[in-house]
Amino acid sequence: QVQLVESGGGLVQAGGSLRLSCAASGSIFSFYAMAWYRQAPGKQRELVATFTSGGSTNYADSVKGRFIISRDNAKNTVYLQMNSLKPEDTAVYYCAAHSYSIATKDYWGQGTQVTVSS
Repeated sequence: QVQLVESGGGLVQAGGSLRLSCAASGSIFSFYAMAWYRQAPGKQRELVATFTSGGSTNYADSVKGRFIISRDNAKNTVYLQMNSLKPEDTAVYYCAAHSYSIATKDYWGQGTQVTVSS
């Protein structure tokens, strides 16, 4: 069983930066695609960024050029570096692991609040 623990959320002024961390319970990156999602109150959950086992990354248009997803294999940790933050980035951010072999087997972190003030 995979456990994901998120950290790094908080309050930041517009234009500032935060780095979110997602620590996995074991070495899973060869078998799971890692992803960050976010959800603001009253809005649909949005896929923000993905990092595949092969190292490919993808980003939502709204965060391209500002956010960077990365991973540290030794620490079994995925990061989301968030730069040039905007008030519209305010949301609960979730880390997820999606299995390549079993489409329905997904793991989610508890979420961490990111609030960007004007």
